[in-house]
Formats: sequence, structure tokens, C-alpha cells
Amino acid sequence: MKRRQLLKRAALLGASGFVTVGTHGWALRKQAKAAAGDPRLIVIFLRGAADGLNIVVPYQESHYYEARPSVAIARPGQENGAIDLDGQFGLHPALQPLMPMWQSGQLAFVPAAGSSVVTRSHFQAQDYMESGTPGELGGNPNGWLNRMMATLPAGTPTQAVNIGTTLPLIFSGTESVANLAVGRSGSRPLPIDRPQIQTAFDRLYANDPRLSAVYHEGRAARDIVLTELAQENEEASRGAPTPQRFATSAQYLARLMSGDAATQVAFMEVGDWDTHVNQRGRLNRNLGLLGEGLATLKEGLGSVYENTTVVVLSEFGRTIAENGNGGTEHGYGNAMWLMGGRVKGGELYGDWPGLAPANQHESRDLMVTTDYRDVMTAVLAQQFGLDGDAIAQIFPNYQQRVNLSLIA
Repeated sequence: MKRRQLLKRAALLGASGFVTVGTHGWALRKQAKAAAGDPRLIVIFLRGAADGLNIVVPYQESHYYEARPSVAIARPGQENGAIDLDGQFGLHPALQPLMPMWQSGQLAFVPAAGSSVVTRSHFQAQDYMESGTPGELGGNPNGWLNRMMATLPAGTPTQAVNIGTTLPLIFSGTESVANLAVGRSGSRPLPIDRPQIQTAFDRLYANDPRLSAVYHEGRAARDIVLTELAQENEEASRGAPTPQRFATSAQYLARLMSGDAATQVAFMEVGDWDTHVNQRGRLNRNLGLLGEGLATLKEGLGSVYENTTVVVLSEFGRTIAENGNGGTEHGYGNAMWLMGGRVKGGELYGDWPGLAPANQHESRDLMVTTDYRDVMTAVLAQQFGLDGDAIAQIFPNYQQRVNLSLIA
């Protein structure tokens, strides 16, 4: 991030009056406290562009398997195949812990969802989504989740918390937010070759100077490329914790929301979703950890879960076709997740454009047929009872395009 951008971001976040607290402390925004039946919202951002096509798998699409010969998720019934949802789409097998919620009607998905403004920059796309004004960031330098807090009826105990050490753009604004730091951000291991294999090849080429020189040059080049890819993934994550820590963070948040503080609005971020290389292995691991964490969150919320809606989103999707490194590139359309006691689940929402070449965005991506703001408008209106004037403050200069009935 350039120095000017960093200073600008610091100024924006400084206006939010956030408070950093320990895992056992809490700073109340208001003296009032939420009752068990008050509505709650948790937004979880997957930083790095999670691959929605391998999360909500369009297994009836032949183009999906033609474009992804090695990274596609197999059809239901096959080895490591998707879990059937509705006869057209399947869920990544690592998300098996979420199936009880799907079957009980408390989990839903919106395929082909995303931002109306196309950008393949992680930073820009994340800022657009968090500001709630894609393409107009400079004119509205605060976050839609902070603006949402300001629109709630007078007397509403809108205590809000960010799980992390740095307040994100989505929470910047005039309303106070508390930070809850859980654990420390550890360094991520790079995807380098195992030392044992490197030693074996060193010995193999030791007696041939020419081959040894070629081998070592090739390995050095590979290390440079992998290091650059790892650095790009870390930058795309913007310091967000990896999925390994998600269950712990979810457990802390569940205790907070179901305890005396009764937080009503929360934001969490999870990094490590920029899968240019070895997508199959990384996505399987990350989704498994994410699924376990979401199940932990539901269990920990207890009775509070009945009035909680959890929204999971990412800045954009990934290309339909895989690349030559067993991964995918930056794309466009993605999938949004909704989970909660009042979610009208067991269903997929929105219009599916298909993956045929004539229906692709820029001949490479899944189209966006549902703006993410339409999903959030439905959640905020139906979960919190916000009217059109309030929604216009949260998402200014936006005209709702799709009416979705997501919350009972």
C-alpha cells in the first residue's frame, strides 16, 4: 500500500473512535443491553477472492468440468464429490459440517453474486464492497456496516465489535466500534519444496556441473516465483488471520454475543483465499477449517443463534478456467452465503447465468446477476426492519434491482 493511501486509511479509521479491548474485557457503546430476542448480524469477509465455483459447485454444467480438468470438484456420488444441494448445485465436500443447517433450512447461497463494478484488484474490490459504494470510494469514505448502525431506531443497544487488531473500512465512520484481538498473526509458511527432496536432487546432479548449474538456476527461479505468489496472497489477505485461527475467533465471538455484553453487530475477516497455485489442496484445507468454525459459531451462540444472521462474502470470484499451476486467476462473479435461525435456507437464490461461453463475463468469468447490496438490503430490511430511507443512507445512490425474501 502506498504511503498516501496508508495515511488516508489511517485518517478514515481514526474517525471511528474504536476501542481495543482484551479477550476478557469489553467497552460498551451504550448503557442499554440487547435482549436475547434482538436481531444480530455477523459479516464474515473471505479476503483474497475465494473460489465460489468450487464452493457452490455447478455440477450439471459440462463447461465447468471442461474448463477445470484438475481442480473441479467431482459430481455427487463420486470419490471426493460435491454434496448434492438441489439437483443442480453441490457443496464442497469439506463443508460437510454445514449440511445439518442446510437440511434444517438455516443455510442458503446466492450464486453469481458480487459487485457491480468490475476490478481485478484485491484492494480496490475489497474497498468497494466495504464502502458500499462501488466506484465511488472517494465520495463516501466510510463503511456501510458503520452507517447501518447509525440508522437503527433510537434506544437500540447497537454494540458492535470487530474481531481483529485493525479496524477495517467496513466499520469506519461516526459510530463507535470495539476491537477484540484474538491471538497473534503468525507468519505463513511459503509453498517451497520439502528439504528432503531438495537434498536428493542436490546429490543427483552433484557430479555433473552443467546439469547441476541448470538445476540450481531452475530451483532459484521457482523459489522466486513461489515467494512472489506467497507475498501476493499475503497482501490480498490484508493481514487477515488464516482459517487456522477462525474457529478460535468464532468461539470468542459466540461467547461475547451470547453473554452479558450481547453484541448485536460483528465483523470477522479470514485470509488466504488467493489460490493461484495448488488450489485443490488449499481450498480443501481452508474450507474444512471455515466449516468447522461456522459450526462452532452456531453452537456457541446457543439461543441467540435463532435471531442471528451470518453473511459470508468475498471481494470477487475466480476464473472459470484453471491455470497451468493447478489454480485459478482473479475473476468476477462469486457466491454469497447466509446462515442463521431466521434464514429461509435449504435454497439457492438469484438467477444463474450458466457457464457457456456466450454467457461468460469477458469470455473468462462467471457473470454477476445479483448485486451484493441487494442481498444485504434484504437482510437489513427483513432482519432489522429498516425502511427505504434507512437503506438509502446505508447504500447511497443505489437502486435495488432484485427483491429477495431471505429472512423469515
